[in-house]
Amino acid sequence: MTRVFADISMSLDGYITGPNDSVDNPLGDEGERLHEWVVGLKGWRAQHGLEGGTEDRASTLMEEAFDRSGSFLMGRRMFDAGERPWGEEPPFRGPVFVVTHTPHADIAKRGGTTFSFVTDGIEEALRLAKEAAGDKDVSVAGGAAVIQQLLAAGLLDELQIHIVPLLLGDGVPLFGAMPPGLHELESTRVLSSPGVTHLLLRPAR
Repeated sequence: MTRVFADISMSLDGYITGPNDSVDNPLGDEGERLHEWVVGLKGWRAQHGLEGGTEDRASTLMEEAFDRSGSFLMGRRMFDAGERPWGEEPPFRGPVFVVTHTPHADIAKRGGTTFSFVTDGIEEALRLAKEAAGDKDVSVAGGAAVIQQLLAAGLLDELQIHIVPLLLGDGVPLFGAMPPGLHELESTRVLSSPGVTHLLLRPAR
């Protein structure tokens, strides 16, 4: 059965970007520090076409996330911020469905990544992503608004948060716009590696 999971880095005070995020500053001020733990891992580097890297439990987590992903789901804000840094060969290497209000022609990139823009809402985008995933899972790449919508609708099966001991003070909060009375989240696994704690959660149903 296809599962829907999100995997995201977050500061200790709850932000997934620093302040002043924009297309030209996609992670906001100091936001790059949220991802310093991952860029040297073999599991991350291999997906980005790079050699070498550290092999440890955190690297294995990255490999597992990439291996189980048959398709990807993201919001338009994340696509707009990421399109330039990802370049002509994005790391997804599979179908990506972008939730948007504005129609856009599909985009095919080198390495197997395709971007399809869905204007019929998040549930339709998720249906298409599940169909494209085959016998694998749907990876929710972000951003916060998409994760919040899926949680609110009871459509997210797993949420893995990589908590970085960093206080950003402002930025885009992962849970800032959650509706009252939302499902409780249960912790199913806690792992630690240098500079980050990996917390696996699932909605209580």
